[in-house]
Amino acid sequence: MKFDLISIGGLSLALLAILGGQFLEGGHLGSLLQLTAFMIVIGGTLGAVMLQSSLSVFVRGCKMLKWVFKTPIHNFEQMAHDLVAWSQLARRGGLLALESAMEEQQDPFIRKGLQMLVDGVEPPVLRSALWIDVNVYEEKLKKAAKVWESAGGYSPTIGILGAVLGLIHVMENLSDPSKLGAGIAVAFVATIYGVGSANLFFLPAANKLKSIIQEDIMLREMFIEGLTAIANGENPRIIEAKMKGYFEA
Repeated sequence: MKFDLISIGGLSLALLAILGGQFLEGGHLGSLLQLTAFMIVIGGTLGAVMLQSSLSVFVRGCKMLKWVFKTPIHNFEQMAHDLVAWSQLARRGGLLALESAMEEQQDPFIRKGLQMLVDGVEPPVLRSALWIDVNVYEEKLKKAAKVWESAGGYSPTIGILGAVLGLIHVMENLSDPSKLGAGIAVAFVATIYGVGSANLFFLPAANKLKSIIQEDIMLREMFIEGLTAIANGENPRIIEAKMKGYFEA
């Protein structure tokens, strides 16, 4: 994995712009820090997301969130290099010669593909079996990413709910002016938390995860195409030319 500087920089810029604007208008940071509003918006949003998700999907979504700032490495060039090397090895020593390469693999998907290739599975069957794995894997990841997309949909509404609760508190204390400020603050800050968390974090994070998933699936597609070409006995140069199409534009 590698740190995604553009995600870190983008979130930092957004927060700096908002807080800087608040400061230029004569406001201060303390006016935006409301524990009550935070509990209502974030707690309510997470509760709604948990209600719509299964435990496994919610946990996977939480684990995937780190990808926004520390992105998995998808090295298309290395994959192309490996596929060409495997095709050359198979051309010289047959498919059984790939057994040593298979044992070196840590990724279960790549290991499974090479195992099927070594076992002499027919190319159409090989492709079909691996694509089933890819489709199931993709569906699991997309469901997990939708956890944060859903959070982005719920949080503004929960923010409005927090605002209404704050105004109720205000109405209940009209006879005590000293308590009115706190209720009004919660009302407005809850709205800020709801809209801000949705548009500055939840929705962008969900879209970033979708992009990472798409790249991951493309890498697996590349692997399947290369492995099928090896099974068909295609020339390593032809395989190399095919694989370059995935990362050379």
